[in-house]
Amino acid sequence: MPRKIIIDTDPGQDDAVAILLALASPDEIEVLGITAVAGNVPLALTQKNARIVCELAGRADVPVFSGCERPLKRALVTAEHVHGKTGLDGPVLPDPTMPLQDTHAVEFLIRTLRREPAGSVTLCPLGPLTNIATAMMAAPEIVPRIAQIVLMGGAYFEVGNITPAAEFNIHVDPEAAEIVFGSGVPLTVMPLDVTHKALVTPARNAAFRGLGTRVGVAVAEMTDFFERFDKAKYGSDGAPLHDPCVTAYLLKPELFTGRHINVEIETEGRFTAGMTVADWWGVTGKAPNAMFMGDLDADGFFVLLTERLGRL
Repeated sequence: MPRKIIIDTDPGQDDAVAILLALASPDEIEVLGITAVAGNVPLALTQKNARIVCELAGRADVPVFSGCERPLKRALVTAEHVHGKTGLDGPVLPDPTMPLQDTHAVEFLIRTLRREPAGSVTLCPLGPLTNIATAMMAAPEIVPRIAQIVLMGGAYFEVGNITPAAEFNIHVDPEAAEIVFGSGVPLTVMPLDVTHKALVTPARNAAFRGLGTRVGVAVAEMTDFFERFDKAKYGSDGAPLHDPCVTAYLLKPELFTGRHINVEIETEGRFTAGMTVADWWGVTGKAPNAMFMGDLDADGFFVLLTERLGRL
C-alpha cells in the first residue's frame, strides 16, 4: 500500500520538483493533499504555484489548501532573489484552473490526522514550519498520530544560506521549528549538508530536457533559472535541488546516510536565530530527536528523479 503523505510547501522551483516526484510515484506515495505556506514567496503565490505544479503533472484532483501567511512571531522573510518574483520563474506555465480548497491548511491537517488511522500519515514540510506548528498547538492530540515528519531544513557543516548561521526555512520561522523539533514526532531532516550534494550539473539538466515531455522541459527551465543564483553564490557546478531530497527519501531511503542526534533550534541568538544546533558529535548528552542526514548518493538520486519525472 502506498504511504499516505501531506506535502506542506512554499513553491519554489525545488519544491515544484519535489511535488512532481511524489505525484509521479503513486505506487509508493499517496498525496492526501498539499498545504501551502508563506516562505519563498508570499502565500498568494505559493498556493497558486502549488496548483500550477499539480496541473503540470496532470493531477488537478490533488486538493490544495492555503495556510498561514506569516510566521508565528516574526515578519515574513521571502526569497524572490533566488526564485524570481513568481517563485516559479523559468518556464512559462499557465495560471491554474483547478480550485483552491475552501478549508484552511491547518484545519485540513488537523482533520486528516484525526480521521486517518494513527501512525498512517507522514508529513513532508518543504518550507517554513508555520502550518505544522500551528496545527500542533491548536490540536495537541494529533501529534502522537503523526507517523513521522520528513522535512527539508536546517544546516550544520554547510552553515547558513540566508544568514551566516541559518538555513532559510528554519530562519523564516524558528519558533515554529522549535515546536516541531520538540514535538516528539520521529523526524528525518534533510539539511543543506545533504541537499548541497544534489547538484543539477549540465549533464543532469540535459537529461531532464531530454525527456522531451512538458514536465521534463519545465523542470530543466526551472533549474536553469535558479542555478544562476547558486552558481554565482557558491561557485558550484550547478544548483542544489533541496526539496526533492524529501520525496526521494520516501522512495529510496538507502540513498541517504545520517545520524540520529539531538537538534535544537536557536530562537534568540543575536547572530544565530534560526540556526539548527546539531549535536553531531554527541557532546551534550541530550536525547536524539532527529535523523539528521549528512550524505547522499547523488548519481542514484538523479537516476531516480529523471526516471520518475519521465512517467508524467
